[in-house]
Amino acid sequence: MNKYELALVVSTKLEDEARDAVVEKAKGYITRYDGTITEVEEWGKKRLAYEIQKMHEGFYYFIHFEAPSTAPAEIERHVRIMDNVLRYLVVKSEA
Repeated sequence: MNKYELALVVSTKLEDEARDAVVEKAKGYITRYDGTITEVEEWGKKRLAYEIQKMHEGFYYFIHFEAPSTAPAEIERHVRIMDNVLRYLVVKSEA
């Protein structure tokens, strides 16, 4: 099992419940592909470096997980088409 981190930037137009549902859906994709979530960091609302879909701010989430090497591609495939996710990135952690 390798260690990974999924970074999500979620739209600020969502209510709290809808935003939590987006994060839970992403966590569901991780567990679907035999991943184990170790930590979820919520950084809150931050200013974006550049405008995305006419938005200047987004909610940042970092989900740390362990999964087989085939999982990140499958997770990204699903997160790519999720509504209200402005940006995402799965990176392999060294720690």
